[in-house]
Amino acid sequence: MMNDLLAPDYAHNMKLIGHSDIGGRGDGLQLMVHRGYAYVAHPWSRGFSIVDVRDPRNLGETTYVAAPANTWNIHLQTHGDLLLVINALDLFADTATFADEKTYYTKSVGDTVATGKGRAWRAGMFVYDISTPDKPRRIGRLDVDGIGLHRLWYVGGRYAYASALLDGFTDYIFVTIDMADPTRPELVGRWWLKGMNRAAGETLTAPEGRRWALHHALVAGDTAYACWRDGGLTLLDISDPAAPRLIAHRNWCPPYGGGTHSALPLVDRGLLLVADEAVLDHEADGRKHTWIFDIREPSNPISIATLPIPPEADYTRKGGHFGPHNLHENRPGSFVSDSLIFATWQNAGIRAFDISDPYRPVETAALVPAAPRRLLDPRPNRPQVIQSADVFVDASGLIYATDYNAGLEIIEYGG
Repeated sequence: MMNDLLAPDYAHNMKLIGHSDIGGRGDGLQLMVHRGYAYVAHPWSRGFSIVDVRDPRNLGETTYVAAPANTWNIHLQTHGDLLLVINALDLFADTATFADEKTYYTKSVGDTVATGKGRAWRAGMFVYDISTPDKPRRIGRLDVDGIGLHRLWYVGGRYAYASALLDGFTDYIFVTIDMADPTRPELVGRWWLKGMNRAAGETLTAPEGRRWALHHALVAGDTAYACWRDGGLTLLDISDPAAPRLIAHRNWCPPYGGGTHSALPLVDRGLLLVADEAVLDHEADGRKHTWIFDIREPSNPISIATLPIPPEADYTRKGGHFGPHNLHENRPGSFVSDSLIFATWQNAGIRAFDISDPYRPVETAALVPAAPRRLLDPRPNRPQVIQSADVFVDASGLIYATDYNAGLEIIEYGG
């Protein structure tokens, strides 16, 4: 409700109009808004929630769906009557291994976590029927060996795409999932950077302290734009979904600090945005950027600019992570633009950029929410500052954003 809103730390051309504590589980990661409901994946609360946002100024009830034991549901996708939710080992629950977040971001997870017989978590994906949006009914399941899935991409049709850490691999790879029968999804294609398939005798050549792992692949047409953390960017030909083929590979780590996280193809303009995630406090992993690539020749992507860095405060000193995280992805049915970009910048909140001239992108609006009322992040010594995680813009232009601790923000754009 309006009287529950905390004044933002900073606002320019954006106005906070609604907030939800997500039923007391204010930890949010990936976010989908579909048919008047926000589907929010939880990083700490083990499960996902559905928030009635049909009236963005007076939010309705929240429905919570618990994850299986020891399992993360940190990413999800909605399309039509289907909701896809990943299952993977809840890595940050292992405080002995991951108390220092640097361990997660600088070492191959397949070398850090023991799997095998007696696995005590669910690995793969659940499929839900959401024809009644706030009453998900589980109808399908994909099980995989290993840690499980991380990110998903599904916008209808026969195939979904995901990052998956399967037994025998050093870290997450690209996989294709056949959704012809949603009650029985099937993993049908795989692709990885050379060296990641340890079971096949490959040797990883990533430098010490660098993590080669697929974070996310966004698909447009027959191309998957895949981001590999410290392994850079690949463009993959998926005209045969069962046999992805490399078109181009670019990696700027080093000299830059890696964390390549999310891509946004603007195919009609021959452009691609690529966000490098800031993953350590006080920019200990270096200044991170969101890059603009010219992809008119897909075999030779060229970086031509970066989005401007938030200028109004010293966010490096603020605490927590400062830098890019997620991009609004122009999903079918949402707000779609090839010139107006929405992004989360962690302790610098939510940002909008005009890239009409891709060589001179301009920030047009920003909102930095107030600090969270309380921390749900169980990791030791985390600062109580905003860490804006994901952003979704609906077809009307209304902005929804999650935070690791501060719940769901709903924002009007004044541009």
